Amino acid sequence: MTDRTTSPRAGHPADDALLREVAQLVVSALHLETPAAEIAPDEPLYGEGLGLDSIDILEVALVVSKKYGLQLRADHEDNTRIFASLRSLADHIAANRTT
Repeated sequence: MTDRTTSPRAGHPADDALLREVAQLVVSALHLETPAAEIAPDEPLYGEGLGLDSIDILEVALVVSKKYGLQLRADHEDNTRIFASLRSLADHIAANRTT
């Protein structure tokens, strides 16, 4: 059972449009050969799954911060959760974006 009171998705889940937009942003920022539409929302971004490394994650954090006006710091205690998947990243953006 999911605890909806502490889930980042409880109050601000990303909609399909934001998921597609973030997927395209990741593909563009990293010049991936994988089409954005083929990135599964719940598969891991790091390591297995999309196969990003720590440098890729830093690049994604930079472009996401610029585009959505939020801070994604390297020392943020929730980075593992935020970057766990495309959906978790998009949910974080939906909950914290300023633009």
